[in-house]
Amino acid sequence: AVVSTQSTGEGAEWVCVATLEGGNTRTIRQIAWSPCGRRIATASFDSTTCIWEYTDGEWDLAATLEGHENEVKGVAWSRDGDYLASCSRDKSVWVWEVVEVDYECASVLQVHTQDVKKVVWHPTDPLLFSTSYDDTVKVYKEFGDDWECAESLIGHSSTVWSMSFNKSGDKFVSCSDDRTLRVWCRDDNKPTKYTCKSTVCGFHSRPIYDVSWGRHGYIATAAGDNAVRVFEQQGGSLLLAHYQPDAHTGDVNSVAWKGHLLASASDDETVKIWSLDT
Repeated sequence: AVVSTQSTGEGAEWVCVATLEGGNTRTIRQIAWSPCGRRIATASFDSTTCIWEYTDGEWDLAATLEGHENEVKGVAWSRDGDYLASCSRDKSVWVWEVVEVDYECASVLQVHTQDVKKVVWHPTDPLLFSTSYDDTVKVYKEFGDDWECAESLIGHSSTVWSMSFNKSGDKFVSCSDDRTLRVWCRDDNKPTKYTCKSTVCGFHSRPIYDVSWGRHGYIATAAGDNAVRVFEQQGGSLLLAHYQPDAHTGDVNSVAWKGHLLASASDDETVKIWSLDT
C-alpha cells in the first residue's frame, strides 16, 4: 500500500491509505465496494472486471471476469452481495451470480441503443438501473426467471455517465456530460418511476463522470478536471463542502463511499482510498 497525504485547502485533510495495482491493464472506469466491505470490483477498458479482496490487512486480486466484447464501463454489487452487474460499450448489461468465490453470468440485457456507462442496484428493492450514452436511465425488474426493462427515464441533454441512490432509495442523483447533477424522486404510486425535481450546475467545468451518495448524506463527484468534490445537503440545496484538486494525474472516472472512506479511480491506472480527517 502506498500512503500519501494531501490538503483539501478547506481546513480538512484527505489521507490515501492504499493503492491497488497489477490487476487491470487499461483505464479503470469504475469501482464498487461489496456490501460486506471486503471486496472491490473494478471495471476496465481491457474488457474485464477485476475482483479485489481484503485479507490479512492487504488487498489481493481474487478474480478476473471476462465476457464483454468491448470496454467494461460499470460494475455494481446487489444489496445482498449475491449478484454483480456489469455494463459495456457493447450496449449490454450482464448480471453475474456470486457463488462463494465463483462468478457465473446469469443474464444478458440489451436495451440501450448506445454505450452503457453504469449499472446501479436499488438499495432496498430488487431493481437494477443503468445509464447510457443514449442520454437515458433504464430501470430493470425481474420477471419470472429473466430480467426486463420496466422504465426509461429522460432528463439530461447529453450522456448520462452515472447515478447514485440516497440511503432509503426514494431519491437518486445522476451526472452527465452536460456538466450537471440532477436529483430524482420516486413516484409513490409506481416504484419503478422517478421524476427529476432539481438540477445542480456551475460547479464543474468538465464532464462529471461519476457520483456517489454516501449513507452519511455526502455526495462525491468525479470529473474530467482530475479533481474530487464532495457536496452536502442544506435544505433543498447541494453545497460544495470539500474540494480536492489534482486528486489524480488524469481524469477521475469513479468515486465510491464505504463508511468514512472514499475510493477514487482514474485514467492514471490507480485506485486511491481517501479518509476525511476533520
